Amino acid sequence: MTSASNAATSSDRVLSAVGLTKHYGGAVALAPIDIDIAAGERITLIGHNGSGKTTFIRMLAGLLEPSDGSALVGGHPLGSIEARAALSYLSDEPVFYDDLSVWEHLEYIARLHGTEDWEQHSIDLLDAVGIVERADDLPATFSRGLKQKAAIAMAFVRPFDVMVVDEPFVGLDRTGRAALLELFRSAHADGAALLIATHELSSVADSERVIALSGGVVTFDGPAHEADVNALTEGFHPDND
Repeated sequence: MTSASNAATSSDRVLSAVGLTKHYGGAVALAPIDIDIAAGERITLIGHNGSGKTTFIRMLAGLLEPSDGSALVGGHPLGSIEARAALSYLSDEPVFYDDLSVWEHLEYIARLHGTEDWEQHSIDLLDAVGIVERADDLPATFSRGLKQKAAIAMAFVRPFDVMVVDEPFVGLDRTGRAALLELFRSAHADGAALLIATHELSSVADSERVIALSGGVVTFDGPAHEADVNALTEGFHPDND
């Protein structure tokens, strides 16, 4: 099988990993992965619980140290200030400051990344996900669904070249799902690359490329229209991570 990771040339890669590996003691969580992601590429990452998706995503986001290998985001090493500036991470378990409101979180993130006109952008994002009236509330006190909506606004309030996403639809209602899909489409149209790990397999239809993981090993990496999604996802359960 020819890997789609070879499709990106050195001039248009926004993310490139070589031999990226993670193990805990003698257990391999992620076998060596070589992958290139091109500017503007939309990728769906699929795999069973324990397949290595979250491990891979967290390493790319600079939150987990690789055991071996290396990766560049926007030409900069994982975890560097420049790499963190180029990559936005949307987690399925967002973390908030206990004493900051939704609005204060948005202001902090926007100013940290030099976002202009962040106030109107923040209002638009909060309106899109349906929590504009909760702007002054503490997200740490929210339900899981409301926390996810706040996290979505925080992920999109800042500029980014690539967004990596881990199970973003968990806990979202229909309004939240529709808003998130539209935000993905908008970011993609603006030239951002998206790597979305999800059990929401309808996302595959909006992707150019599918990557499947099983037991920490890449079992498929190719065009979405060539992916046998039923075979790759047999046994999936929506409550899996």
